[in-house]
Amino acid sequence: MKKKTITLAQGNGGEENNELISKVFYKAFKNEILEQSEDAAVIHGGELAFSTDSFTVSPLFFAGADIGKLAVCGTCNDLAMMGAKPKYLTCSVIIEEGFELESLERIVESMQRELEINGAIVVSGDTKVVPRGSVDKIFINTTGIGEIIKKGISSNSITCDDVILVNRDIGCHGATIFVAREGMEMSSALESDCNSLYPQVKALLDANIAITAMRDATRGGAAAVLNEWAKQSDVCIEVEEEKIPVSDEVGGICEMLGFEATALANEGTFVLAVKKEDSDKAVEILKSFDVCAKASIIGSVTSMHPKKVILKSAWGTKRFLETPTGELLPRIC
Repeated sequence: MKKKTITLAQGNGGEENNELISKVFYKAFKNEILEQSEDAAVIHGGELAFSTDSFTVSPLFFAGADIGKLAVCGTCNDLAMMGAKPKYLTCSVIIEEGFELESLERIVESMQRELEINGAIVVSGDTKVVPRGSVDKIFINTTGIGEIIKKGISSNSITCDDVILVNRDIGCHGATIFVAREGMEMSSALESDCNSLYPQVKALLDANIAITAMRDATRGGAAAVLNEWAKQSDVCIEVEEEKIPVSDEVGGICEMLGFEATALANEGTFVLAVKKEDSDKAVEILKSFDVCAKASIIGSVTSMHPKKVILKSAWGTKRFLETPTGELLPRIC
C-alpha cells in the first residue's frame, strides 16, 4: 500500500477498501474462516453464522429508515445471506454528549421493530458517552449470530451452471442518502431500500430453490458484489445492462451527477447466484413481496474472462464492469 494515511476512499466498499482489508487485516488475522470472505463467518461445524458491523450514517434519519433500522437490517441481512435465521444480536453504542434523548428513543424503537421482523433479540450490549466532537452524534455496532438452515451457500462455489439475479431495483439507499445530505428537494417517492431480507430468503429456502450464493449489495453496490464473486469463484459473470432494474428517480440522479447505479449502496437489495433450472421460480417467489416487484435475472456465469465482470449493452457492445474506486458517498451506512 502506497498511502501512509487512511483516506475516505478506503471505506467505500470498492477497490481501495478491498486493498486495505487484505493488506492490513487479512494479513494480521489470517485464518481459513476469514479467508472465505463471506458476508458472515460460518462457524461451529457449519451450524452457525456470525457477523458484525458498525454504522455511522449521516444523516441519522432519512426517507425509508434511520440508523437504528439500518443497524439491525445490516447485521441480520449478513446472516441471512449465508442461509441463516438471525437469532441473537449484541448492540454497542457510542453517543456524543448532548445528543437528544428523544432521538435515541426513536432509534432504539426502530431497532426493536426490525428485530421483531427477523425474530431476533438483543442479548448483550455496551454504551459509551463521549465528549462533544469525539463522534458525530451516535455510532452503533451490532453483532449477530444466526442458525444456518441451509448449508453450503458460498460465494466461492459459483459455476457456469448458475445465473445471476437481483431481488429488486438497485441504488435507492445511496441515492436517498445523497439527496438527504445535500438538502435536495425532489417531488418523488425516492426512499432507501433498507429492509430485512430474511423473510425473502426464507421463502426461497422453503421452496427448495437451489441457491449457490447470496450477498447484499451494500457499500460498493452490485458492481462490487459481482467482481468479488468473479474473483472468489474464478469465473466470468456476464450481465445484461438493460435487465438491471433501476428506478427513474435513481437513474435521474445518476445521469445528473455522473454516478453509476451499479456502484451505489443498497441496504435491502441482494444479488443471488441460482441454478439455471430454478431461476424463473426464484424470480416468481421474490415478486410475491411488494418491494421485489422488479426482481430480475440479470446475467449468467461463463468461463469467457475468468475473474472479470462483463457488462453487455442493449446495442451489442461490451465492457468490463470494474470494482468501484475513489471516494463516492462516504458514511452511507
